Amino acid sequence: MLMAGIGFVLLPEFERSQLSECSSSTVAMLMEFPLEFHRFEDYFGTCSEVAIKDNVVVVYEVLEEMLDNGFPLATESNILKELIRPPTILRTVVNTITGSTNVGDHLPTGQLSVVPWRRTGVRYANNEAYFDVVEEIDAIIDKSGSTVFAEIQGVIDACVKLTGMPDLTLSFTNPRLLDDVSFHPCVRFKRWESERILSFIPPDGNFRLLSYHVSSQNLVAIPVYVKHNITFRDGSSMGRFEITVGPKQTMGKMVEGTVVTSQLPKVVLNMNLTSTQGNYTFDPVTKILSWDIGKINPQKLPSLKGSMSLQAGTPKPDENPNINIQFKIQQLAISGLKVNRLDMYGEKYKPFKGIKYMTKAGKFQVRT
Repeated sequence: MLMAGIGFVLLPEFERSQLSECSSSTVAMLMEFPLEFHRFEDYFGTCSEVAIKDNVVVVYEVLEEMLDNGFPLATESNILKELIRPPTILRTVVNTITGSTNVGDHLPTGQLSVVPWRRTGVRYANNEAYFDVVEEIDAIIDKSGSTVFAEIQGVIDACVKLTGMPDLTLSFTNPRLLDDVSFHPCVRFKRWESERILSFIPPDGNFRLLSYHVSSQNLVAIPVYVKHNITFRDGSSMGRFEITVGPKQTMGKMVEGTVVTSQLPKVVLNMNLTSTQGNYTFDPVTKILSWDIGKINPQKLPSLKGSMSLQAGTPKPDENPNINIQFKIQQLAISGLKVNRLDMYGEKYKPFKGIKYMTKAGKFQVRT
């Protein structure tokens, strides 16, 4: 929070909260820097507690390069890998025997150039540039099927393996859809402002080109629907549970990886259900119902129907349970965002270029 131009950040420490005074620019860096911790996935494959404990020395070495006197310094994956070499079994054995470390012998060439995110002298036998447009939809649907809330969080992740110092431009058919856009430092912001074209010299390897937000509710298409009939009766020991899931506004793309979960009321003792597709489980202790559907066939919609055993003599719940849905749709950006073309300048070879789209559910809830 800001008071009289001074920023205060709430820091949890030793199970007690402390207020630390800092400038507004420092507050912004505190919020932004944790996003760079996905760099550890490039080193260890996964950023888990086990991976951190097994490579604690490397973690400290990487953090020392990422931060200089508390300020972000080197955060690009390819630069960090030149400064601190990724751990391997052979390197770990050699370091144990010789007492050496993973610290590189030379300063990365990119650190001394006007393009600090890209090392010089990059050469590849196969020149490739891949871009993944990934959108996550958050939505709340009321029991009548109307949208209460909907928004899209999107990212464009890139994997660029190009020789030399290529200069890329990426254009969209409908760039005005994008709100609250956050760019990688390589993007020339002035050209985006004037032409809505991404112009950049890319880092070498994997990086996040931009993240964006689509908050205009009338622009957010809802890709699935749920028909439901969940009933409880006062004084009855039985209840009814019926749900059907189907695709909606998917432009002919298949909805897959579908999982439906619901937190049932405490009065539910057990459930006797029949599913036309997939498998369901009900935990009588946690009262969580989980239905793994998989792919949804539009010609034969999956349904889950049956009865609920309730505690005798208890009043019916004050409200029906909510239904949460997870899904993904390949080759579809639900916002309608589409890449128009990708061009390269500054190099004479012709690279292979690929664009992939995916939509997945974030916090997608249906009220019953």
